[in-house]
Amino acid sequence: MPDAVVIGAGPNGLVAANLLADAGWSVEVLEEQGAPGGAVRHDREVHPDYVSDVFSSFYPLAAASPVLAGLRLDREGLRWSHAPYVLAHPLTDGSCALLGRNVEDTAAALSAFSPGDGEAWRELHRIWQRLRPDILDALFTPFPPVRAGARLAMRLRGAGGLRLARSLVLPVRRLGEEEFEGEGGRLLLAGNALHADLAPEAAGSGGFGWLMSMLGQTHGFPVPTGGSGVLTQALVRRLEKRGGAVRCGERVTEVVVRGGRAVGVRTAGGEAVAASRAVLADVSVPALYGGLVDEAHLPAQLLADLRRFQWDFATFKVDWALSGPVPWTAERAASAGTVHLADGMDELTRFAAQIAMHQVPDRPFAIFGQMTTSDATRSPQGTESAWAYTHVPHRITGDAGDGGLTGSWDRREQEVMADRVEAQVERFAPGFRGLIRARRILAPPTLESMNANLHGGAINGGTTAMHQQLVFRPVPGTGRPETPVKGLYLASAGAHPGGGVHGAPGSNAARAALRGHLPTGLTRVQRVLTRRDRKGDRTAS
Repeated sequence: MPDAVVIGAGPNGLVAANLLADAGWSVEVLEEQGAPGGAVRHDREVHPDYVSDVFSSFYPLAAASPVLAGLRLDREGLRWSHAPYVLAHPLTDGSCALLGRNVEDTAAALSAFSPGDGEAWRELHRIWQRLRPDILDALFTPFPPVRAGARLAMRLRGAGGLRLARSLVLPVRRLGEEEFEGEGGRLLLAGNALHADLAPEAAGSGGFGWLMSMLGQTHGFPVPTGGSGVLTQALVRRLEKRGGAVRCGERVTEVVVRGGRAVGVRTAGGEAVAASRAVLADVSVPALYGGLVDEAHLPAQLLADLRRFQWDFATFKVDWALSGPVPWTAERAASAGTVHLADGMDELTRFAAQIAMHQVPDRPFAIFGQMTTSDATRSPQGTESAWAYTHVPHRITGDAGDGGLTGSWDRREQEVMADRVEAQVERFAPGFRGLIRARRILAPPTLESMNANLHGGAINGGTTAMHQQLVFRPVPGTGRPETPVKGLYLASAGAHPGGGVHGAPGSNAARAALRGHLPTGLTRVQRVLTRRDRKGDRTAS
């Protein structure tokens, strides 16, 4: 009987399993799919000569994460690769906002839009440099981050206090207008805010756009050399060296509860897998509380609150094998790993408004990945392995375009939407379609079928909006990995701090499980983890 069973072999589940194994626990990870990784996997199914990341690709949060740094995955073969520039936002007139890892490169690109905007960017970066250690502490440690929060409050007072706090809760459109005269800086912030489901007019989108922009400025948007699954392979390899086991093709259908405590799980094949100490669930919040745990074991208020749980936007993704580099009108976009495609702030607002009205956007804002530009191992020299994703509503009542899309996502609708995404790329890179050797379409139902946590193609485990963050995540009054069932811990992106590949929810769940067993005698690693947790230390091992 293992000490702990972890449901789901996504990055959070694997991080949790590794930290428990470090503490001397025996751990078994059960994964529904035929391979581990969750949304961190790659394949060659688009074209045999091209490596394609199936889900996520760029990992600024992983590069910044003290949780992953503490695991020393470089010892397990993980290497990071960078494009020459982090991010580009071209416009159809040929101008281009550019984010580099050197702040002077970014400032120079923004000064081309308006002479003072380079210095405005430098000032935003100086604020980030002052606040970065405590922001990362608060982001990657369990909620509430008491010590990190206190230090951050002290630094905020020294950096402008309430005025700076006001800036961070602004809608990103307003923040951009206050900080920049030209459109370049505004677009960098707003495009990064839309990596989550935050419209340009949403409260708090300014702070999120600033955070993602500064992470890119400091850490880049790196990719694992060889494919995103290399990160997963490193986590699995590390776990197995410490005696942990990952079993794929094992769908958990029930968390077994006795006497108010989780004592194990049951699989679809009828197998009962007992856990002597804890069960950790790297699954979506509705799947855990609406399915795996019987309602009889849950408070009525939690079940009522779950009816108000909000998913983030649905996602539609297209992968391509291209015979050559993308022919961007704005030439500098060719050197960026990530390219944002919307012709100005108003087009971003229009896109978000159409989703809010449950319409499929006619000109979808696309986040475009140039993977061979980022990592030369991804496809033959002179070619490009590329993808783009955009968002659509979960419930569709109309099509803002002329394709008659209804959200059935049958083959016809998938092809129509993929063509619409390609048309958006063509606006900024005429001739793009002539380079396509092969493409793969991943519609919202397809994404969910490949990873049950991606409900309807939602990639962040629930909305990033302010009403479902911090103490409101996943429902009001929670914010921590502990659940109403003793010995059961939420280890997925549904818990604080939310989506992204950084391992914090898994780390927080592992820490909580270890704390729950302190009276039985501490191992040396448990003492270290607990002492660091109490001190608000950023490291996790």
